[in-house]
Amino acid sequence: MKKRVAVISIILEDVSSVEKLNSILSQFRERIIGRMGLPYREKNVNIICVAIDAPEDEINSMTGKIGKLKGVSAKTNYSNVTTESEEI
Repeated sequence: MKKRVAVISIILEDVSSVEKLNSILSQFRERIIGRMGLPYREKNVNIICVAIDAPEDEINSMTGKIGKLKGVSAKTNYSNVTTESEEI
């Protein structure tokens, strides 16, 4: 299975979803390269960027779960970099 490098952009508008969002991110922690969060206090919005290296179906699963949370939107941008997964 091929792995891809991607960036998931997350906009969090409802802070009641923070705990669920962090739970989803922790489920994929082995695949996450890094993440950056920026609180935009003037607009009551949190902007989160997650870099990930995983099979495309896992990236899509993570993005879908995040996007279903109340007051949260998520979009994925894929690089053209692919590698063979070491997993069987």
